[in-house]
Amino acid sequence: MYGWIWRHLPGNAWVRAVISLVLALAVVYALFQYVFPWAEPLLPFGDVTVDGEGTSGAGTGQ
Repeated sequence: MYGWIWRHLPGNAWVRAVISLVLALAVVYALFQYVFPWAEPLLPFGDVTVDGEGTSGAGTGQ
């Protein structure tokens, strides 16, 4: 895939490297600005099941 992208970019190696860097930065920007905020509510990272209340002292040394 990366070889295909590299072959289809215009210019010499330096120009291709700069364009590749700009494309990579654009992808990272799009992920952080649009994809990750959209996907965050769908992920279970905020579902905490350990709250420390109502335990019988298991694991606390009592």
